[in-house]
Amino acid sequence: MTGSASVAGSAVPTRPEALSAPPRPAFSHDWRRIARIGAIAALGQMFIALSNMPVRLDERLVVKPVLSLGYLVLLFLPVAVGYRHGHQTVREGVPVSRPGLHEVVGGFSCGLLAGGGLSVLAVLLAHFDLREPLVNWSPILLDLLAFGNNTWFAAVIWLVIGAGLGAAGGAVRLLGPVSRRAVVTMALAVAGAAVLESLVVDLAEGMGLEALADRLYARRGGVNWNSALGLAGVCGVLAVIGRGRLRHARLRHAELQGTKRTRANAALIALTAAALIVLPLFAGKLTNELLANVGLFVLLALGLNVVVGLAGILDLGYVAFFAVGSYCAAVLTAATSPRITPEMPWLVALVVVVVITGLVGLFIGAPVIRMRGDYLAIVTLGFGEIIRLLFLSDWLSGWFGGAQGITKIPAAGIFGLTEVSGTDPRRVFYLVLVFCALAVYVSWRLERSRLGRAWMAVREDETVAEAMGINTVNVKLMAFVVGAVLGSFSGAIFAAKVGSVFPASFLILVSIVILVVVIFGGMGNIVGVIAGAAVLIGVLGGPKQPGLLVEFSEFKLLIYGALLIWMMLARPAGLIPSVRRTRELHQHEMAQDAWLQGQVDDEDEGKEARSSTAAARR
Repeated sequence: MTGSASVAGSAVPTRPEALSAPPRPAFSHDWRRIARIGAIAALGQMFIALSNMPVRLDERLVVKPVLSLGYLVLLFLPVAVGYRHGHQTVREGVPVSRPGLHEVVGGFSCGLLAGGGLSVLAVLLAHFDLREPLVNWSPILLDLLAFGNNTWFAAVIWLVIGAGLGAAGGAVRLLGPVSRRAVVTMALAVAGAAVLESLVVDLAEGMGLEALADRLYARRGGVNWNSALGLAGVCGVLAVIGRGRLRHARLRHAELQGTKRTRANAALIALTAAALIVLPLFAGKLTNELLANVGLFVLLALGLNVVVGLAGILDLGYVAFFAVGSYCAAVLTAATSPRITPEMPWLVALVVVVVITGLVGLFIGAPVIRMRGDYLAIVTLGFGEIIRLLFLSDWLSGWFGGAQGITKIPAAGIFGLTEVSGTDPRRVFYLVLVFCALAVYVSWRLERSRLGRAWMAVREDETVAEAMGINTVNVKLMAFVVGAVLGSFSGAIFAAKVGSVFPASFLILVSIVILVVVIFGGMGNIVGVIAGAAVLIGVLGGPKQPGLLVEFSEFKLLIYGALLIWMMLARPAGLIPSVRRTRELHQHEMAQDAWLQGQVDDEDEGKEARSSTAAARR
């Protein structure tokens, strides 16, 4: 809506007329909408239960002894739909009713239907055997849904639980902004402390705070009940005290101009760099290994961000550059390479790797560069698989080892001062950090250069960019080359870190995960890409790399898909969107508003003309 639309899914500010509107009657609802939301939530509950997620996660405690992670994934959806039901779209000139009992009743109804999905599933589990098509259709699931009681207890209790949680989700809208923020912060703090237990314990041991970790967590995992109350209270107080301060600080930073803004940005970069340098010193092996894996995917995501985020080229075979970088580094440095064994120092080999990978980028980009859209995506997908199959083939096994790969790759020597290998993840992270800083600087400079502006012009409209005199072929080839070079950095470090390379490490799934990271974080935004890699890879893990939530390892692809769908519906510009990208996504909305405004003006002019004509006739 003109003058009031929010940017990229952010909350629309409430206007004075919305605050003055009276609340709706308690039972004045769009019951069709409630039935639709409740039915979707019920199907979602049944899908989550049949995915075997509650059973597999039931052993992981969140709050001891009252709540496990398995039950938490079933309790979240009723609260979410109960809260979502009360959402009101703000339109220009249309009053918005104040929250009232209407939200609680609506949330109660939606939650009741959501819980009804599990009630129906419990009855079906007890009376039918569908294990052949549904492998997770088991008595174990029925026992979990029934809390160890009979089937009818499960049917009733989930109706009660769903209705109560839905009403609670609706009641959250009755709270003021400060209270709502405090409640959400308290819930997220307890849940976050529980699921990130391994990270907190590892950091506490490094900082000498084992006593605090022992007080917070139970011996067999999970936050202690009394500690959960204390943590929730402290975080709630901090949320109230810090109300709006972060937002005001961000607004003040956005208002800075000239040298003041440059100094503020330099200070933020220096603080971030200092934190990343100091943190591994106090972290254990687990945290450093996690940071190293995240850094490798940050490097890959920054390279793909140049191709997809800046140039708008949908590349589904980006793993090819990762594979070429890894194999070239292995061949040039390992004494066990089948045919070529130059045994170069790692830094010298890296220069050769960059040159070779850049040529591969040209080789892949040249035949497909004139394609667009789905055709380009399909062809790049094919090239990604061709590269992997070439490394796997018997034809090139004399060069790259075939299915046996290349093993005993030496550590990365840095000017003869130190060697970086997977046995010391702290050194690996520092090496990755240096190359991530280089990739961030290169991406930032290119984005603001003439080449970067040409990339963004091609992304917005290739036909118009070509008409304006931009050589789109050369520009897109340069995007492929830059993306390939950044991907080769990650490949070379990966080979030295793992000590071996195999074709199975470069499946097409790696390309998909990197693309999800870029989309989730925010295409075209460097900070967003880094945030996306930290959240997805750090928490869930990569295709074969573990994350903090090891229990979710077998469900990570399911969660990736759910997050991607949610991002496309709620925040299409990403977690931290690029301003230019956001304008592009909302350009069609502005054009539609302008067209509607013009239509209204034309109708008004037509009415005035008809009325003046009628008056003249009279």
